[in-house]
Amino acid sequence: MEEILQYVWQHRLWRSEDMTTSDGRRIRVLDPGLLNTDAGPDFFNAKVEIDGRVWVGNIEIHVRASDWQRHGHQHDKAYDNVILHVVRHDDAPVFRTNGERIPQLVLECSTRFGERLSGLVNARTELPCAPQLGQVPHIAITEWMQALAFERLHGKVARVQALCDLYAGSWEDVCYVMLARTLGFGINGDAMERLARRTPLRLLHKHSDSVLQLEALLLGQAGMLDASQSAIDSYYNQLCREYAFLANKFSLTPMQGEVWKMFRIRPQNFPHRRIALLAHYVHDGFNLMQRILDAEDEPALRALFQVELTGYWQRHFTFGKESGTTSRALSEASIDIVLINTVAPLFYARGELTGDDTLCDRAVSLLENLRPEHNAITAMFAAAGIKADDALTSQALIELRRNYCEARKCIYCRIGHRLLSRAAKTE
Repeated sequence: MEEILQYVWQHRLWRSEDMTTSDGRRIRVLDPGLLNTDAGPDFFNAKVEIDGRVWVGNIEIHVRASDWQRHGHQHDKAYDNVILHVVRHDDAPVFRTNGERIPQLVLECSTRFGERLSGLVNARTELPCAPQLGQVPHIAITEWMQALAFERLHGKVARVQALCDLYAGSWEDVCYVMLARTLGFGINGDAMERLARRTPLRLLHKHSDSVLQLEALLLGQAGMLDASQSAIDSYYNQLCREYAFLANKFSLTPMQGEVWKMFRIRPQNFPHRRIALLAHYVHDGFNLMQRILDAEDEPALRALFQVELTGYWQRHFTFGKESGTTSRALSEASIDIVLINTVAPLFYARGELTGDDTLCDRAVSLLENLRPEHNAITAMFAAAGIKADDALTSQALIELRRNYCEARKCIYCRIGHRLLSRAAKTE
């Protein structure tokens, strides 16, 4: 409830401008102030007029006025600059540390606001606002999609920059971990990243001349090799022997094999094959980051991932039974995912860290020119009238769904804000 009061105050969604303090003095809000997300009063540098006198200072908001004492603010000098205490229920007077009484306002908003918010937050449907989307101007939705796309991109860029710090500026190490995570394609993304961190490039480069040893290291570290299962086939036995030797040599500890998810995954997306593809990129030395930077255009970038696996994995999706000649390691749609989740964030992060704006522009241009992702999220929004025409917009829709709709943060969504504002100003 306190969060809702903060929202109403911040956006001036009270029922009437004709307000008075709890002791009957007329009050006019000139500036609600700046929301504070850290410790201290809820809003800084507000400006209110009380009985014709203008006060400048901070605002504190509580559901009940007695929360002031409950939180110990009467003993905290950080709250001495509070010029107005905004509450839903006035059940006690409040005072500064010197005993001065602080003006208090009971904040009321439209009944329809509460009903609309409750309807959005508590609805059991996947997209509660779908029936009202037609009330939101197209330009407002377009601007929100643009902001969401950059919000999602910057989240990935932050991950890249954290990896860059971890690996002391080694962009190839960063690229290796980012590629591994992307090859998990969501469902096994966390596990693939853990595998890459547990099996660093400096170790793999010691054996980069041998595909067998690279696959043994990665599949063994993934917890997918068990010497007791010797009846699977001869290549599996080779991998087990190689990993046993290398694990003893480098004191390696494998992951738990149970972390890998196989249920409802198409065979070509099995993690065994994705790990084999990762080994393919390390063979003869991992230099994918440099190759990405050297690629002149999107076709050249796509060509980096249009590869075929050889040997055992040309006819296998997992260990054991052959599946016939398999297709390329990555489909065109899968390459799109790699470009969206690995290449674009690497471009943007590199551009930000080196001050090269052309790389940032290249990241955005790439997303604008790639086909949109087709998944349950984009289909749901398309049915509601918001269609993605490119990858930048589909990324925006994923951000909207994951961080706003699923969390029911309707009051922080610009679409939700439009609908709630309309409700707050009508009775």
